[in-house]
Amino acid sequence: MNKLRLKKLQELAGRLAITMNSWELLNEALTHRTYKAEHPNQGLKDNQRLEFLGDAVLGMIVAEYLFGNFQDKAEGDLTRMRAAVVCEAALARQAARFDIGKYLLLGKGEEQSGGRTRPSTLSDAVESIIGAVFLDQGLAVARELVLLLLKEEIEEAARGRSRDYKTMLQELVHRLFEDAVTYEILKESGPDHNKRYEAGVVFRDRVIAVGKGRSKKEAEQQAAEKALEQLQKTRTK
Repeated sequence: MNKLRLKKLQELAGRLAITMNSWELLNEALTHRTYKAEHPNQGLKDNQRLEFLGDAVLGMIVAEYLFGNFQDKAEGDLTRMRAAVVCEAALARQAARFDIGKYLLLGKGEEQSGGRTRPSTLSDAVESIIGAVFLDQGLAVARELVLLLLKEEIEEAARGRSRDYKTMLQELVHRLFEDAVTYEILKESGPDHNKRYEAGVVFRDRVIAVGKGRSKKEAEQQAAEKALEQLQKTRTK
C-alpha cells in the first residue's frame, strides 16, 4: 500500500473515530469487486466477505441496543425498529454523511456510472467497514462505531418515523435514478432558544427543494417532503 492511500485511510478512520492495527483490512473493506477485477496483479481482496460479516455484526449490535434501551417495546416493535435502521437507505445516508464514497476503490465502469453515490454500494461499504473493525478491534469498538453511525437513526425509528419523508425520497431517487440525495443546512436564524433552520435537498450538485423548521431534522424532513412531491408530480405527467 502506498503512502497516499494509507493517508486517505487514516483520514477516513479519523472521521469515524477509529484506528486500525491492520490498514489492509480497512482497505479491503473499501475495495469494490470491480476494482479487484480490473487490477488482478495487485493481489487485492474485495469487500464482499467483510460485508457478509459486517451485516451480521451490525444486526446483533443494533438488536442488543434496542433490547437494552427500549424495554417497553414489544418484540414486533423491536423488529420494526431494527429493520428501519439496518437497511440500505439508512446505511447509505450515514455513508454520505461521513463521505465514505470518496474513499472507495472502484472499477472504471462503476466509477463512471455513479458508484460513489449509489446507495447499494455505500451501504455495502458501511457493512464492510463494520466487519473490518470487528476483526481488527473487537466487538466493543465495533459497537462504538455502529452507534456513532446509527444512533440518530435508531432514535427516529423509536419515534415511529421509519417511513419518514427522507427515507421515502431516498428510496424513490434510488429506484428512478440509481442515485442518492444529500442535505445541506442553507441558513440559520434566531436566538439560541428559538432557532430556525433552512435545509436544502441536494441532488447531483443542485438544490432541488428547500424546507424550514425549528430543528435541522425538521427542516430536512420538510425539504424531503417537497422534493418527494415534485418527483411524484413529474412521474404522473
